[in-house]
Amino acid sequence: MKRTYLSLAIGLATTGLLFAAPLFAQQGNDSSTATEQSKPAKAKELGQITVTARKREETLQDVPIAVSAFTAESLFKQNVQNLADLQGKVPSLQIYAARGSNTTLTAYIRGVGQADPTWGFDPAVGIYLDDVYMARPQGTMLDVFDVSRIEVLRGPQGSLYGKNTIGGAIKYVSAPLPTKTEGAVETTVGTHGEKDVKASVGGASADGVWRGRIAYASEHNNGFGTDLLTGSRNGDKNTNAARATLGFFPSSTFNAQLTVDGVRDNSNPRGAKMLTSNLFDPAYAPLSSDYDTRSGMAQVNHTKLYGTALTMNWIASQDWSLKSITAVRGSSTGTNIDFDTLPEQIADVSATYKDHQFTQELQANYDSGGSVHGVFGLYYFNGTASGQIRNIFLGSPPYSTLGYSQYGSTGGSIGTKSYAGYGDFTWDISPVWSLDLGVRLTDEKKTALIQNYGYANASFTDPTSTLADFTGSHTSHNVSPKASLDYSVTDQIKLYASYSEGFHSGGYNIRANCAAIPTSCRPIQDENVKSYELGSKMTFFDDSLMLNTALYHNIYSNIQLSVFTSYTLPNGSQGFFGDFTNAGKGHIDGLEEEFAWKPSENWTFSGNFAYLHTKYTQFISGGVNIADTQSFTNAPRWSGALNLERSFPLSDGGSITGRVNYTYQTSVFPETTLSPLIEQPAYGLWNAGLIWQINQPWTLSLQGSNLANKSYRTTGYNIAALGIVTGFYGAPRMVTLTARYTF
Repeated sequence: MKRTYLSLAIGLATTGLLFAAPLFAQQGNDSSTATEQSKPAKAKELGQITVTARKREETLQDVPIAVSAFTAESLFKQNVQNLADLQGKVPSLQIYAARGSNTTLTAYIRGVGQADPTWGFDPAVGIYLDDVYMARPQGTMLDVFDVSRIEVLRGPQGSLYGKNTIGGAIKYVSAPLPTKTEGAVETTVGTHGEKDVKASVGGASADGVWRGRIAYASEHNNGFGTDLLTGSRNGDKNTNAARATLGFFPSSTFNAQLTVDGVRDNSNPRGAKMLTSNLFDPAYAPLSSDYDTRSGMAQVNHTKLYGTALTMNWIASQDWSLKSITAVRGSSTGTNIDFDTLPEQIADVSATYKDHQFTQELQANYDSGGSVHGVFGLYYFNGTASGQIRNIFLGSPPYSTLGYSQYGSTGGSIGTKSYAGYGDFTWDISPVWSLDLGVRLTDEKKTALIQNYGYANASFTDPTSTLADFTGSHTSHNVSPKASLDYSVTDQIKLYASYSEGFHSGGYNIRANCAAIPTSCRPIQDENVKSYELGSKMTFFDDSLMLNTALYHNIYSNIQLSVFTSYTLPNGSQGFFGDFTNAGKGHIDGLEEEFAWKPSENWTFSGNFAYLHTKYTQFISGGVNIADTQSFTNAPRWSGALNLERSFPLSDGGSITGRVNYTYQTSVFPETTLSPLIEQPAYGLWNAGLIWQINQPWTLSLQGSNLANKSYRTTGYNIAALGIVTGFYGAPRMVTLTARYTF
């Protein structure tokens, strides 16, 4: 493969320096300031990160949970531009943009997730923006800007975070409000027309009572492929995001902060690659490019995301602190999906989604300095998600002439009301033993309106058949307990054993076809995970070596899966629809390791690896248990990363830091048909970076990702009834140059 000169330059520069990778999850090496370098006794010490994984502040090495955390500086060093860039940096995490979108998120942790982004189905990995739950995946591929840290909690988080964190949770924490004027401006240029701007500014009144901050990010590129019919670019990034916060701090015991945020994504759809010729239009052979298409649909893929949150904190006494989080969020999406990628209308789909949610959370933290401390709270969620999908199958001649065309619509709404109460308390039994107990009680009701029709033509005016027209309700009463016992062998070695549960709420299949498959109109049951975990958090050699380990066994029941179901039409042709069902049961076993070693002041070696074994024990299809023939999706057996970083202090107070990084994972099935054509074989990616800290305000960063230009799939479609086998591919080689100025 031909490399660009810039790519060669970054590779040679980083290799010549022998540097180390951006500090990983549990490292947070923000200790390269002049102040810390002036302390020889601590020069080799890995930095500490404060996290709120248990909704109270703790250091990362003290919290008995499998959690990875990234500071703002480590995110910058590792070239994390959005949440998808966490792929390979967190054990057992699979995260990528859904379908042809740039900002709709698909996330799996430890083999548990949800790949269908439509309005009727909830994600299984919770996304939180400043402690506010984001119920829909549209727009949640958050750009990383004006950030304090990102935490990734692995395993079910049912006791503290509630429903739909059955796989885990990702917490995005914005930068805190400043007490003096400060800010930053960051501009980026790169290959494929990359042009980004990120800026933030904040300050406070003279007495510090009023504080504010505003941040903006604009990211653009030319995409990676072309629609050969129209010449328009596929997946050209066109995303703008903003966040503004106003804070009122009248005293040291009370503050209120109002935040408004928004995202607008006007990118074109990412192009899918046709992997085999379509039997309904065999004249078109697959293209050599992973990103080019010959689509007959207009390039539409627009998403708007907005939110407002009011957070109030009150230190009520020496022992008690109270917190209230009131939030409103919503989004709207309009998108065209050309499943076949061809000029003809073999499978052309247009869709609109809308959602709105209101949440209220009240927290009370107790810490008297004694042996018992913890948090309890109340939570309320009220949300509505709706949409309209219009499908055209075999809408072009000769099939339209022969009467084989199918025109259908999927419409309706899902309303959700959820009430929960939770508590999580730690009892320090002795100086070395601690017991943590938690529980969450959730009462939830979902109401559904499902209206799916067949039509005679593409005008979608007069229905010719009713596939589904009903209302229904589904109620969940869930108790999610947690128990954890940890033992401090020394101040540097903590061992823990835990049991936890989580649930992923059920509902209704918005694509139900009661006429063809009556069971598709039944409620979908909650899925559940019971998790047993053993772990350790260890540091050695004056905190210069960190080893964190987690060994777990999960029992997974009522597994929810989105599948394509075929049936025979009256004229003898094949019809299909997207079914959603509780497939059965399974178990998940895994081992995770995160490590960081700082053998000297200017060298760091870090990384992670994960082993994941998944198995269905029950998978009912047509009344038969076919578990032995099925596999989990987005669950590679082995995955990991290695990172090497080297810093060179300069005499003028600046520094040059280089890093090289390699990520690897074994084969994975990205979709439920388990097509070998879409299966992604084992692959690895090389990444590198070179950062020149010129002086205190100025920084230059040269970054390269996928430097070997590896071709790899992230997801795809296998719709046998329509001859469709396509794949969506990850980004090719990208090289960027960033200039950052802070004040």
